[in-house]
Order: sequence, then C-alpha cells, then structure tokens
Amino acid sequence: MSDALDRSAAGTAPPPNPTVVVAVLAFGGIVVSLMQTLVIPIVGQLPQFLNAPASDTAWAVTATLLAAAVATPVMGRLGDMYGKRRMLLLSMAMLVIGSVVAGLSDSLVPMIAGRALQGLSSGVIPLGISILRDELPAERLGSATAMISASLGVGGALGLPAAALIADNFDWHALFWTSAALGVVALVLVLLLVPESKVRTGGRFDLTGAAGMAAGLICLLLAISKGADWGWSSGTTLGLFAAAVVILSAWGFFELRVDQPLVDLRTTARPQVLITNLASVAIGFGMFSMSLVIPQLLQLPERTGYGLGQSLLAAGLVMAPSGLVMMALAPVSALVSRAKGPKVTLMTGALIVAAGYGLNVLLMDQVWHFVLASCVIGAGIGFTYGAMPALIMGAVPASETGAANSLNTLMRSIGTSFASAVAGVVLAQMTTPFGSHVLPSEDGFRTVLALGAGAALVGFAIAAFIPRQRPAGGADAPAATGPARAPEASGAQA
Repeated sequence: MSDALDRSAAGTAPPPNPTVVVAVLAFGGIVVSLMQTLVIPIVGQLPQFLNAPASDTAWAVTATLLAAAVATPVMGRLGDMYGKRRMLLLSMAMLVIGSVVAGLSDSLVPMIAGRALQGLSSGVIPLGISILRDELPAERLGSATAMISASLGVGGALGLPAAALIADNFDWHALFWTSAALGVVALVLVLLLVPESKVRTGGRFDLTGAAGMAAGLICLLLAISKGADWGWSSGTTLGLFAAAVVILSAWGFFELRVDQPLVDLRTTARPQVLITNLASVAIGFGMFSMSLVIPQLLQLPERTGYGLGQSLLAAGLVMAPSGLVMMALAPVSALVSRAKGPKVTLMTGALIVAAGYGLNVLLMDQVWHFVLASCVIGAGIGFTYGAMPALIMGAVPASETGAANSLNTLMRSIGTSFASAVAGVVLAQMTTPFGSHVLPSEDGFRTVLALGAGAALVGFAIAAFIPRQRPAGGADAPAATGPARAPEASGAQA
C-alpha cells in the first residue's frame, strides 16, 4: 500500500502487471537462447557459403561461446550497478546488431564478428531473473523465476527445428534476419513493458577484474572447445589450460583485495552459493549430453543398424517437446520449492535427468524412444533450472543479484562446454567402419548417454551438501541487506 502511495505522490505510473513482465522476459530469454542452435543446420555448409576452410568456419560457433562467457558476468555486474533493464536493453541490441552483421555477411570475418556480437546478449536470462526479484511480489517470484530460467532450454529445443525449417526453404541469411526481427520485437517489448529496477549498488566498474576474468575464461574455453582439433596433448592446448589456471588464480587474488570487485568472491564462497554453482556445472554437463547424442543418432543411416535415417528437421521436431515440457513444469518446480525448498527441487530434478538418460541407454530403436527420453530429461532440467536461481537469490543481497545469477549461468555454460569436449573425445575413440567412412559406434553413443546420467547423479550428490534453509521469512537475511524492496526479496526462498 505504501508503495502505491509513494508512486501516486510522485506522479509515477502504476506498478507493472507481473504477468506481462514475466511473459516479456521469458520471450526475451527464448529469443536469446535460439542463437545456440541457429547455425547448426548450416554448419556443414559454412565452408562453401563463406569460402573458407571448415577449421576456420568453426569459429562461427566458438566466437559465440567465448563472447557469452565473458559477457554474462560482466552484464550482471553492470546491471547491479547501473540498472538491470538498461543492461537488458543493451544485450538485446547486441543480439540485433550481431544478427544484422551476420545476415549481411558473405565472408568469414563479418560472420565471426556477428556471431560474437550475438554472444554478448547472453546476459538476458540472468538479468531478467534479477529484475523479477526486484519487481514481483513474493508469492509470484518462485514460479516466475522458474519460467524465465527454463526459457534457456526452451529456446534451444525449439530453435533446432525452426532453424532447420528456415534453412531448408530459404537462403541461409534468412536465419539471421529472423533472429534480428525477433530481437527487435523483444527489445521493443522490454522498452515498453518492463520497469527499471531501483535496486542498484552504484560505484566504479572493476575494469581490471573484467579483463582478467575475460582472459582466463577465454583461455579455458578455447582449450576445452578446440582441444580435440588441436590435440589434447598439444603445446597449444596445454599452454591454454596452464594460462587459464595462472590467470584465474591471479584474478581471484586481485578480486579479494579490490574494494568493488567484479565478482564478490566472499559472497560466492558462501556454502549455498558455492555448492549450487558446483552442482550447476554437473547439471550443465548432463543437460547438454542429450543435445549431442540424440540428433546424431536420429540422422545416421538406418544401414548402420542403430541410426534412424531421419532428416535434421525431423530430429529437431523430436527434440522440441522437451522444451515444452521444461516450460510446462516450471510452475510445478516452483510449487515443490515452496513446499520443500529449492534444494529438494534441484536434487529431484537431477534424479529425473539421470533417469531419462538411463531410459535412453535402454531404448534407442524407435523415434518415440527418443521423444520419451528427451521429455523425461527436459522435465528434470525444468526442475533444476527453476531451483538454481532461487538458491542463489536466497543467499546474496538484492544489490548483487545480477552478478550472482550471471555467474551461475556461466557455471552451467562451462558444464555444457565440458560435455561437448568429453563427448567429442568419446565418439572419436569409439568408432565403427561404415563403407569408406568411420562413424561413432552405438556403444560410443551409449557411453555419452551414461556419462550424462553420471553427471546428473554427481549434481545430485553435490546438491545434497547445500545447507538446509530456514523457513521462509527467516532465511532471507542476506537478501535483507539490499537497499530496497527487501521484504519482496524473500520470495527467492519460495
């Protein structure tokens, strides 16, 4: 009531409609996550389209990964300092600009530049979650957070069939023009319907910390993503791993001694935050294993004895229901978190993911087997992705929500990067001859699926060590240190 009186006295607009805010932010999250699968239908044709060798066109994927890794925590921190909506709009603008640059490209350099700019938009989902904490009433926060978090998986699942459909029927540039159009729609909706948060830290941006973190992450992710191409024992790969260890260690030493760090490592070291982030790496690994195996198995020729001979579009349509399941179960995830706590939700989701992979190891003969397994895995991901932000926000001040959520998103991304690298090694080593070609063997695919199940179980085991939260209303002590709207922040505990 006092909030409304304050707004009226100040002559400001009435409070925003929570349903509208959630819908707009979820749409923005889906649009940004679409870029993950945007180029998959044309990866094999990029050398021809761009007149460049395949080893170079692979940077169209790697550039997005590296840019996203750097941008996610930086945008989160800038959002805490200068306004989350402002950084959300900047992120969406980067997506639009990157899409336009890639849409106009016919050579390698502008394509890589455009894809890197698209990667800079990756902070949209953690920024959106942070806006919800500042703007929504406590009773709406749990389900809304789960919905926004699930949009990451939804966009990835729906993006593959949509991109395949566009690539099959239009010039390949249409992929990026579609992305640009969706980005413009999302940007306008955020501009018109999402309020700017009043919760800000101010202060001075830690440019040195940002540069150090960027250098360390780039070295680490380059070694992970390109190690298979360069050789895991090559000097380049080992040198990058060593550089990552040295740089990130020095970065951590610096961050502990600067007054206004990019990442508050003391807050990050709180057991609830630290253990949730470690579990997120394992869950990210488990989530991505499905995306690496199922489309390949569906598209391999039936003559292999284990492939199903489906088109890329059909493979994408098989994966699409999993995204819908993630979105549908977001409210259920929130109800479980409210009743039992987000720790229980996270552990339950990890077990469901493991069960889905176990099911897929046993059932690999029919298309519906993969639909069933991907939906079960998607259900588990919906639970875990809804629980992670709640656990993070329950342990950090409101003024650090953006940075903390962004770091958690980065941990998931590191997990998916490890999954890609490990799956690549397994499938390259476990092969079978097929005519004049060598293909990954059925046992190789089963091994990757088993690793996905194992990663989910590791995530479950790690999550078991998350400290037990006190009942809602007493557990939000960290959140209460925020400069504004502290009572509403307790919804993160729901």
